[in-house]
Amino acid sequence: MKLKQSTSRFSPQTLFGKIFVVMVVSTISVALVTSLLMVQVSQKLFMNTFSITNTKIIQQIKNSFEDFNYDIVTVSGEVAQSLTVKTFLTEGDKDSLSNNFSVYRMTDQMEHILSSLDINEVGVAIIGVNGRSYFNNRAYWTGTTGELKGSTLYEETIQHPEKLSYHYFKGDEETSDQPLIIASKALRNPSTKEIYGILFMMIREKDFRQFYGNFTSTGNDVVILNHNGQIVSSNLAGRIGQTSKELLQSAENIRTQNLDYMTVSTSGASEIVLADYLQTYDYYIVNLIDKKMALEKLFPAKQIILTGAAIVTVSLMVIFIIVRRVTRSLRILVRQMSSVTKRNLHNYITIGGSYETRELGTAFNYMLDELNDYISQLVETQREQRNAELAALQRQINPHFLYNTLASVNILVQRGNKEKATETIRALISLLQNTISNVSETITVEQELINLKHYVFINQVRYGPGIQVDYFVSPDCMKAQLPKLILQPFIENSFFHGFMDRTTGYIYVMIAREGGTLVCEVVDNGTGMDLEAAGSRLSNPANKRQMFTGIGVRNVHERILLLYGEHYGVTIESKPGEGTKVRLRIPWLISSEDEA
Repeated sequence: MKLKQSTSRFSPQTLFGKIFVVMVVSTISVALVTSLLMVQVSQKLFMNTFSITNTKIIQQIKNSFEDFNYDIVTVSGEVAQSLTVKTFLTEGDKDSLSNNFSVYRMTDQMEHILSSLDINEVGVAIIGVNGRSYFNNRAYWTGTTGELKGSTLYEETIQHPEKLSYHYFKGDEETSDQPLIIASKALRNPSTKEIYGILFMMIREKDFRQFYGNFTSTGNDVVILNHNGQIVSSNLAGRIGQTSKELLQSAENIRTQNLDYMTVSTSGASEIVLADYLQTYDYYIVNLIDKKMALEKLFPAKQIILTGAAIVTVSLMVIFIIVRRVTRSLRILVRQMSSVTKRNLHNYITIGGSYETRELGTAFNYMLDELNDYISQLVETQREQRNAELAALQRQINPHFLYNTLASVNILVQRGNKEKATETIRALISLLQNTISNVSETITVEQELINLKHYVFINQVRYGPGIQVDYFVSPDCMKAQLPKLILQPFIENSFFHGFMDRTTGYIYVMIAREGGTLVCEVVDNGTGMDLEAAGSRLSNPANKRQMFTGIGVRNVHERILLLYGEHYGVTIESKPGEGTKVRLRIPWLISSEDEA
């Protein structure tokens, strides 16, 4: 029986499969962990570098706002120091000529003040306590002077006359829906601190946006927040005028905690927040960066995945080749070991491969040598034991057989049938000579037939000629070799089992060649038997009536197996009332002398 490989070389149960699976899992795990660590480190480095860069950008934006504020402060200072402006806002009405002259002087003075500064896109409005007002460009404020005076801007400026304040004013239909950033300052008498007018300097939000517009891009936005969290300006036009407490809180946290940046989630998106405080405006500059977009530019996912997959694939191919080469000698050793059969222990393996494989191969071949030596000794011992047993059995001639045979001879002599008595004695002598000779010897079919005929003759002398024995032997089989006493037990069983209750019948002995096999058959038309019940009776040496020697059917079968192997032996076919057929198969053997 051949030992079969239950698994292929790529099965996870093989050494190659286990090593390869471990290496695959390890490589992929290391690649994933390394990639994640590298991504995290790179992200952190990117965020730190990005925050430093954008902090500088915010500082530039802040400088632009400070420059603008400086111009506003300068204008408000010159306006507050101008006697012409003060006179225009405090004197009462006069005649038309005087009033026109006063307006002219006011206009000329303001043009002079504004011309010296780079604030062309700013609208200026001044309202005095005497009811007079000045507008350099009515396009910035399309409402009436009374509406401006009645606004919350005016009230808040009156309440805090000492400072310059910035306000967000959402435009309406009267202002063509233009949001404004308005700086207001109370004009006061230096000595009495009495307010004599309010100065408003207005800039459209879209013009206010110019201070940071060049620093924005897709995913990189700027938001200007007032102290209430209201967005007063942004490149995201849709968010202007909205209130974002979350952004205000983030900006305050960055300021109070001295953070470089924060990450917040707004509208389901993750954003990086950088912020700085404009003290003169009481505003926060907030820089919003779309984290996903920024990281995608730094880490293009598709490219990274494809590159990583390519690296892992190449690594696995290299691992596959290395592991396969390392385990090749072991696989060959396993294949050779698996080819050893149950009854063929001479399939030695070729020694080669690594040191471990060579040691295993050497040990395996040594084990086969030891097994073969042991089996040879065991077979030889069994053969000697079987020969000794057979020799002992064939020498144990049943005394009843001798007694009955001699009694029959005595009767023949008394009856005067000396010739038949003599023939009987000769048959007995010949049968005894062949029986007590060396059991290991083989004889020809021709010699075996002579012994059978002697045995049959003696039995017919004893019991009469009622049981006829016929021989059908192929002529080419007469010189074939077979062990001694291999057919006699079957003739004996036919006599004393098949015809135990009968006095007549026939026995056929047929010998022929089938290829490389000698086939011998003993067939009788006796009573037959149930083979399962008769198994022990066929080889029972205690039946004194039947036995010539103790060699039974089972002994013959085991003797053939021992001599020639499992492909040969004895088979019996029998049914009660139908007779018995014994078929014996042994190898076809011809001695060299007979062949010559």
